[in-house]
Amino acid sequence: LDTEVFLEAVEWRKVWGYDAGLYLPLFHFARQNRVPMIALNVDRALVSRVSHEGWAAIPPDERAGLSDPAPAGAAYRDSLARTYLYKQSLQAGGDPEAAVEEADIASVIESAEFARFVEAQLTWDRAMAEALAAARQRQPEALVVGIMGRGHIEHRHGVPHQLADLKIPDAAVLLPVDRADACDGLPADLADAIFVIEPSDRIAAAPSKARLGILVETTDDGVRVENVMGGSVAAAAAIEVGDIVVSAAGFPVAQVGELIEIVQRQAPGTWLPLTIRRDGEEIELVARFPTVFKAPE
Repeated sequence: LDTEVFLEAVEWRKVWGYDAGLYLPLFHFARQNRVPMIALNVDRALVSRVSHEGWAAIPPDERAGLSDPAPAGAAYRDSLARTYLYKQSLQAGGDPEAAVEEADIASVIESAEFARFVEAQLTWDRAMAEALAAARQRQPEALVVGIMGRGHIEHRHGVPHQLADLKIPDAAVLLPVDRADACDGLPADLADAIFVIEPSDRIAAAPSKARLGILVETTDDGVRVENVMGGSVAAAAAIEVGDIVVSAAGFPVAQVGELIEIVQRQAPGTWLPLTIRRDGEEIELVARFPTVFKAPE
């Protein structure tokens, strides 16, 4: 398969939506060195269902073969509470840089909604841990490396905690840090080891592409706008938090990846017609892109 055929076959834009160029070097390395690759993730539909219904409400035969996750420790719950409040703030159009108050954390930790949020995260952690454990069982002498977001492994919460519950307590955690960051300011228990990378401003940036300047999420109602960046194309087009993107350039939009693909096809200086559902009514908006695309900061 060539790259484009592969991305289409795995529905990359639909399932992930992120720039594939950020991940393709991993695939090329594995192919060139004949290193087997395995998928660690779980169907997002299950994670979403757990976040709405709770783990106990999912019938055993609908849990993608997963066993019960080990409960989250107090420190992990505190960390997840901060993430939960951050997402709530974004959804409400708040300042993403605003500090999280300790009183808010104490309050949210007691809520049923947060309990389901934690269970959804544990489902995700457990799925990746079980996939890693299965790979190790198949090849006990092989070095098994799991590559995932740092939120799943920092302080040995998340996946390392689930691996320990699966009788694999010796997994090592490695995390990258920016060369500009002071190592003496890092928590001692952040990871077993860290490795230094060049500051992002010294890494060659990918070619700039069209951006609306919104944070979106695929929901049961469609592609929902969770946040609108100030001064963005979306803000100028009067897109608001809570809007559902129905179509773009005349094409129906049901997944985040579909919207991203349409937007990134836009050339500098072009206009993109959008159909938005707001308060039960559909309205027509136009996103006007600048004549020069700037790389994201």
